[in-house]
Amino acid sequence: MPTTNPRQISIADFTYSLPEEKIAQYPLENRDQSKLLLYKNGRISDAQFKELPSLLPPQSLLVFNDTKVVQARLRFQKPTGGVIELFCLEPLDPVREVQQAMQQTYSVIWKCLVGNNKRWREGRLEMPLGPYPSDGSLWAERLAPAEEGFAIHFTWSPGNKTFAEILELAGMLPLPPYMNRDVQESDQERYQTVYASEAGAVAAPTAGLHFTPSVLQQLSAQGHQQGFVTLHVGAGTFKPVKSDLMEYHYMHGEQLSVSRAFLEQLLHHGTKPVIAVGTTSMRTLESLYWLGTGLSLGLLPQEGEELTVPQWFPYDVRTTLSVQEAIEALLQYLDTQRLTHLQATTRILIAPGYQFKICNGLVTNFHQPQSTLLLLVSALIGSTWQKVYKHALANNYRFLSYGDSSLLLP
Repeated sequence: MPTTNPRQISIADFTYSLPEEKIAQYPLENRDQSKLLLYKNGRISDAQFKELPSLLPPQSLLVFNDTKVVQARLRFQKPTGGVIELFCLEPLDPVREVQQAMQQTYSVIWKCLVGNNKRWREGRLEMPLGPYPSDGSLWAERLAPAEEGFAIHFTWSPGNKTFAEILELAGMLPLPPYMNRDVQESDQERYQTVYASEAGAVAAPTAGLHFTPSVLQQLSAQGHQQGFVTLHVGAGTFKPVKSDLMEYHYMHGEQLSVSRAFLEQLLHHGTKPVIAVGTTSMRTLESLYWLGTGLSLGLLPQEGEELTVPQWFPYDVRTTLSVQEAIEALLQYLDTQRLTHLQATTRILIAPGYQFKICNGLVTNFHQPQSTLLLLVSALIGSTWQKVYKHALANNYRFLSYGDSSLLLP
């Protein structure tokens, strides 16, 4: 059995056989017609996603991630005919906050993955933004290596367009690497949630892809609340765990943004159930507790420095703060800083041994073997994850981003 000391967890204990034919390459015609595996009180049953509102605990607060996937892949063609692909990961300059970086004009510097890197030794790459010279161009210049990528300086003309507009014009949707196919027109709609609003993710929060306006309406009709947070999903969500022990795995950082109004909603919800829609919402919610705790205990940087939840912070801090005290500390911080939104970065690793502070359940898809997302599921429902996944495989559930869903209620 896996140890409950998260540093000593061997990722080899969190594997299973995933046949390629079980990986969904395309979405279903109707979002809410996907299967829903219900795990509740140790029992497994099957349903359809549209039944979700009636399967939730009474008066649940469902928390959604409203990030929007951007056209983060840029293909430049060299004069010699070679293709260089840049995958925009995160902004470096003049601002590091994603939503602000998307609104920059004229010029930005981003960390990017570079495909065919050896074929781009020097010079600027150029991409026309339309069929006519007057439509303008996008240029890319490589500056220096950055952690797991390169710093790329983008400039464009006409310069009054925002970088978000440039990506919309010139970029391509970044489908996950295990979807070994070209982007299709239908993906532009279906690889976004119906409530996506804050541009900045390079991968979809896929648990939310099943929701339709009808299901959202039914949630309200049956007495459930809805709340929204923003966590910009990074490419690190697909990063395989290459270290045998988690002690040597470095968690990727992701930017989160939470409004004062949501913090107050969470505070007033009291002890009623909080259900995270997706692992990104769960990471955000649990990070809020540790951000509040860290601020209250003076353990996190502030006064203009970036607030960050380190990977092992939840396991190293010994505290008896209540959720209410942690949320109140965040509200006090916003008051002191005169902010309407809490901006932070989280590297939290939720793995067996983690004690959940805010979340009582999870709506999520089925994840890759030996992934940190599978560790999160195991942290919530224990070793029963093996029975859940065995049931899903045996009953023709579709896996990964465009796959089916589960509602996990420990």
